[in-house]
Amino acid sequence: MNQLDQLKQFTTVVADTGDFESIRQFAPQDATTNPTLIYKAVGHPEYAPLLDQAVAERKGSGLPREQLIRDIIDDLLTIFGEKILQIVPGRVSTEVDARLSFDTPATIEKARKLIGLYASRNVPRERILIKIASTWEGARAAEVLQKEGINCNLTLLFSLPQAIACAEARVRLISPFVGRIYDWYKAKTGKEYSGADDPGVQSVDTIYNYFKKFGYETQVMGASFRNVSQILALAGCDLLTISPELLGELQGSDGPVERRLSVEEARASGAEKIDLDEKTFRWMLNEDAMGTEKLAEGIRKFSEDIVKLEGLIAKKLG
Repeated sequence: MNQLDQLKQFTTVVADTGDFESIRQFAPQDATTNPTLIYKAVGHPEYAPLLDQAVAERKGSGLPREQLIRDIIDDLLTIFGEKILQIVPGRVSTEVDARLSFDTPATIEKARKLIGLYASRNVPRERILIKIASTWEGARAAEVLQKEGINCNLTLLFSLPQAIACAEARVRLISPFVGRIYDWYKAKTGKEYSGADDPGVQSVDTIYNYFKKFGYETQVMGASFRNVSQILALAGCDLLTISPELLGELQGSDGPVERRLSVEEARASGAEKIDLDEKTFRWMLNEDAMGTEKLAEGIRKFSEDIVKLEGLIAKKLG
């Protein structure tokens, strides 16, 4: 078997793309999108009709222009999600506007709206994960949504306190960003990292072991990979979301893949329980320069791409 097929024996593979053809090619269980991926996708001719569809569904509604543009984006996200779910057997992650990352009530409202739009397209909520930034406010929003049966994927996660806050909120899934952690340490030290020596890999390893040792049901999905060695070092993680380029590398190699993470080893680890309230969360995150910087940077980047998407729609509206 190739490495991708071997990996699927240990880990649920998720496609990190908005490109339908890539999803078909690699046959993942789930798929995940974000504003950057959607913005890139609608720039290609084959996906432009989906943007046209979203504009057509709302144009002439009589809403104020700013509200109209926001509604079109929500429609676009759910149109993409619906199309992706015609390809994958599992779930699709759809992201809440990153500009709401510090606003718990607005995040809850937006998530409910997205679920409602999916329902209008006859997509059951069980097949949707609402992506929310892993801020304290995001975790609180997810806690409310999970109680309503709206499953959440907490993203832009770079540190253990973020992970614990999400697990204690009983979120369905978290997405620690391996590659962005790697980027930060490489820039700071000038060193190259690979496999188990990679700080991003070590972060996910720590989170996985903590969750399994203390019986949290929240799933861990490693994300944002830069190379295949990071992926192989996390074989056995609950899920891994992987770009088409790296899925292609895995599919093209027949090297051996070994399980690296397991519940049994995690339960035997020396992890110690952390009592986490808001003050402890904010202090621990503050003490983690990498986590603080990458969280802020990630929110800014996703926000910028939402603004770009708004500009594209504004041009369509004329």
